[in-house]
Amino acid sequence: MDLQLIWFLLITVLWTGYFVLEGFDFGVGMLLPILGGRSRGPEGAAEVERRRRVLINTIGPVWDGNEVWVLTAGGATFAAFPHWYATLFSGFYLPLLLILVALIVRNMGFEYRHKRDDDTWRRRWDLAIVIGSVVPAFLWGVAFANIVWGVPINADMEYTGTLFTLLGPVGLLGGLTTTALFLTHGAIYVSLKTVGEIRFQARAFAWKAGLVAALLAVVFLGVMMVHTGSPLSWALSFLAAVFLVIGLVMIRAGHEGKAFLGSLLAIALAVWALFAALFPDVMPSSTNPAWSLTYQNASASDLTLKIMTGAALIFTPIVLLYTGYTYWVFRKRIGTQHIPAPHEPTDQLLAQDERGQRIG
Repeated sequence: MDLQLIWFLLITVLWTGYFVLEGFDFGVGMLLPILGGRSRGPEGAAEVERRRRVLINTIGPVWDGNEVWVLTAGGATFAAFPHWYATLFSGFYLPLLLILVALIVRNMGFEYRHKRDDDTWRRRWDLAIVIGSVVPAFLWGVAFANIVWGVPINADMEYTGTLFTLLGPVGLLGGLTTTALFLTHGAIYVSLKTVGEIRFQARAFAWKAGLVAALLAVVFLGVMMVHTGSPLSWALSFLAAVFLVIGLVMIRAGHEGKAFLGSLLAIALAVWALFAALFPDVMPSSTNPAWSLTYQNASASDLTLKIMTGAALIFTPIVLLYTGYTYWVFRKRIGTQHIPAPHEPTDQLLAQDERGQRIG
């Protein structure tokens, strides 16, 4: 197996890790106004705040680590396939900029919403978290739909379209699909990580959102496979649909762990199906197939790939072990009873319930 193919597969793995892990992060962010409740008087406002803190704390220990996957994917693309990186980031500059701004705003929401004990202050940062979750969830789908479908590229490997080229029917369908999938994935994750009323509401919402996500995913993957699919990508798409259905059946039956595994595998297999349909191209040209960027003509030198492969063999297991350890440490469920009132000593609250985990 040549190094170009190895790095194409490694980049596929990196994007899979990002969508699987950051996907439920986006879902939890989008669910704040849905599962966070509504304020009805002072007591209602306090309950809403506790519920929203529960939602945020389910991803509190992991959301920043999950974002590392996209940074690594971008860095690996830059080093292993510089022509792919140059064409992608120049042609998709505005959508990628919007994603970056949305992620910054979302992260500020996580960091700043608790800095002041004021309902208006928190509502504004909650809105930042919601918008900062919806925008990348949608635009990543738009981007990957266009990458696999093909975009206008000239003989110099330069993108010749506009933003509206990317926002065509296929791009919009891809954006709606990823948004619905991440929303479902996030709801299943919340049901897996919480106790009490939030858990059951998340389970009910996951079932409803999952039906919409399944319909959109079948249409989207079907359209993509008809356009540029291979036997392998068709098989992976079928498996993605099967595991999504399994996940929905499991969440309906109340088996959150199996449901989360089902949605996780469904997203992973869908990403693999798209990359399998893309191969051997990395950015097909809709202008002239001869001008398409492939994993061979867009790659870096053999020396660069050899150095990167050595580094990947050393550091990838370390990252995976650390990630797994983080999820193991913060594996317990939480509920509103674990959320302290403003200025209430956290240590005293945690001593009341051994099931509690550290609340950031």
